[in-house]
Formats: sequence, C-alpha cells, structure tokens
Amino acid sequence: MLPLVRPVVRPLFLTPRLRAGSSVAELRPRRRGSTKLKRALEHGDLRENAEYQTAKERQSYLQSKLGQLRQRVSALSMVNLDKISKGKVSYGSTVLLHDVNTDADVTYKLVSPEEADAAHGMISTTSPIGKSLMGREEGDEIQIRTPGGVKEYEIKKLTTIHDEL
Repeated sequence: MLPLVRPVVRPLFLTPRLRAGSSVAELRPRRRGSTKLKRALEHGDLRENAEYQTAKERQSYLQSKLGQLRQRVSALSMVNLDKISKGKVSYGSTVLLHDVNTDADVTYKLVSPEEADAAHGMISTTSPIGKSLMGREEGDEIQIRTPGGVKEYEIKKLTTIHDEL
C-alpha cells in the first residue's frame, strides 16, 4: 500500500492592493451607507423617499461586492505549489524580457487579475502578454500581439514562485 501524499499547499502572499481592497470594502462603504440611510430616514415617508431607496440599493450592492471579494481572497489564499510548473513561466513568476527590435529590457510578474497593475510590472496571467508567456522557458523567443502591433521578445531570466520561496 502506498503512503498517502498530501500536496504542498502554502498561503498565497496577498499583495497590499488585495488586502487594502478588502479592508476598504469592509469599513468605508458601511459607514457611508449607514449615514446615508440615517439621513434618508429623517426625510419621513420611506415609500416615496428616493434617497432612502438609493441608499438601500447602494448598501445591498456593496454588501454583495464585499461577499465576492471575500470569496475571491479565500480562493486565492491557498495555492497548491505542486500544480505550478517549475522552470516554466506560470503564476507568480517574474520574467525579464528582452525586446529583440528595440534592444530594451522589461520585467513582468505574473499575478491574478485582481492583483494586476501594469504600471508596476504586475500583469495578469489572463492578459494577452500573460497568456503569451505562460508555459515558456528561459531562452525562448516569443511574439506578443499588442495593440501597437506584434513585438518579439526573448526570455532572458525566469524566476518562478518556487525560486522565491
């Protein structure tokens, strides 16, 4: 009988942006929503009070959004490292690309759509660039279709999530 082997599961290091989104969603909307509701209640008859109805709808929307955010953070909080490739571009990888045509270098880190921030080099695995990089190895030459046209890159350096832990 083979011994039971459990996959290695480690907590995901949530970016400050994801953490901030969660705390902001939890605190601010509830405070604002409750004060708007109180203000609307002061106007009297609730059946014909548009401000009250709007405040109630906004509060409901924010509570729904908060539930979705909590669910997503929960799903992202555990990553099975056995399912993430070693030596190939995948979630959590940092990739140094060399533009063959302009001789310029650019670094990207592949993250979830919620964490993506292109201005800071964090691109989603579901973005066109992220999709083009997934499964590639160091030294590979790739073509990426962008709104500005097709660009040719070479993967100069690859650091996977396994290397960072």
